[in-house]
Amino acid sequence: MKQPFHLVEYSPWPILNSFAALCLPIGLVYYIRMGDYTLFILGNIATALISFLWWRDVVRESTFQGHHTSYVVKGLKAGFILFIVSEVCLFFSFFWAYFHSSLAPTLEIGSVWPPVGISTLSAFQVPLLNTSVLLLSGVSVTWTHHSLEKGDIKSALQGLFLTLFLGFYFLWLQYGEYSETAFSIADSVYGSAFFIATGFHGLHVMVGATFLTVCFIRMLFFHFDKGHHLGFLAAAWYWHFVDVVWLFLYVSIYWWGS
Repeated sequence: MKQPFHLVEYSPWPILNSFAALCLPIGLVYYIRMGDYTLFILGNIATALISFLWWRDVVRESTFQGHHTSYVVKGLKAGFILFIVSEVCLFFSFFWAYFHSSLAPTLEIGSVWPPVGISTLSAFQVPLLNTSVLLLSGVSVTWTHHSLEKGDIKSALQGLFLTLFLGFYFLWLQYGEYSETAFSIADSVYGSAFFIATGFHGLHVMVGATFLTVCFIRMLFFHFDKGHHLGFLAAAWYWHFVDVVWLFLYVSIYWWGS
């Protein structure tokens, strides 16, 4: 019986990737307890390699075999939106922990916020520059999207290249900021909340930049056109989510929290 949905063929990648991902937390615990990071490194390499092979098959199914009908695309969009909602919940937990500690600081941290002895970063130096960089990257990725919808691949490549440059520049600035902080993740609840929240955001910027790099390569090989660019659309949604989260981080942690 014919139907518009894609029945996925048997694939070894999901089960293999689950075991590779399992090596990550086990390897991290083993490194913390025993000082041996071999399993953690192997888990990262295996996860990256298997993910590449898995997503290669997805690209083949969509671009070359034409299995991604309009019904399949709607399902993929809904799935990705739900994934972003789950990411919102993750960052909501970080903000909850931060405001729980800052709005009613306990006696152990001096009953003040920031805690006694913490020298916070100025909100109007590198953090403000980082905010400008990410907002500009949001503009350039929107430029790329509109260019794709018009079928102008050259303009789309220019906008995406600018987005990638700004994304990696943001990561370089954040690395420099981390190198100059006067506190560490072990310095009271402030250090823990600061580095967990901003560090996870930096990880998301890294993932988003990788996502967009793959889209840039696919664009060079003409995998996208004005009617078929779901891979880029998902990457653009993810990038806008990263931008919005940073605005909340900047206002709450860097500006209000200091």
